[in-house]
Parts: sequence; C-alpha cells; structure tokens
Amino acid sequence: MDGTSSIRFYRNEDVVKVVGVIPKGHHHLRLLIFFKDQVIVLHEATVAAIVRAYVDIVSHPTRRAVELVQTRLGRDVRKLGYAEVQLVDSLRSEDEILNEYNVLFNSTHT
Repeated sequence: MDGTSSIRFYRNEDVVKVVGVIPKGHHHLRLLIFFKDQVIVLHEATVAAIVRAYVDIVSHPTRRAVELVQTRLGRDVRKLGYAEVQLVDSLRSEDEILNEYNVLFNSTHT
C-alpha cells in the first residue's frame, strides 16, 4: 500500500449521486461521484479499470483479489484510442494482495 496517501472509506449511504457524462468537445466519459463531503471525477480509463476489477472478482468462482497498477504504454503497445497511462494487472499474487489489504479492512471494521 502507498503510505503517502490517506484512506477514506465511503459507505453506500455517503454517496449522494453518480453522474456519467461525455462533456461537449470530448470523446470519453467522465464519471462524477458526489459524496456528502466532496465530489470526485474519474476519467473513462479509470472507470474501465474499476469495472474490470469488479467483473474479474464477482464473476469468478474463487477469485478474491486483483490489483491494477499504473503503467505507461508506448504507442507501439497500446490499442488505438487508448490513453498512454493505463491501469493494468500487477504481477503480485492474489494471496499477496489479500494479505496486504485484509489488515486494512480488519483494523477499520468497514
């Protein structure tokens, strides 16, 4: 875990609304999440990574963790229309990920 950033937990009841929009003059989705204390805006590539992580775990009969890490992809590697910076699967095992993050969830009771 990156120790330089603070972690905030949001319950479903903390989310006021979610808005998806492709702004005028743009080609890609922006997702706005309105919380009681702040609003965050996610770009389409980030939303796609979140959806991939969700589907990888929920649709798999045994998988319990996945980790996606920021990776810079050159034009010769990435698909046409994809951003240079992407969130891609890390090389860590599921057990490594679970061991690291279970400590966080067990200590906060969320």
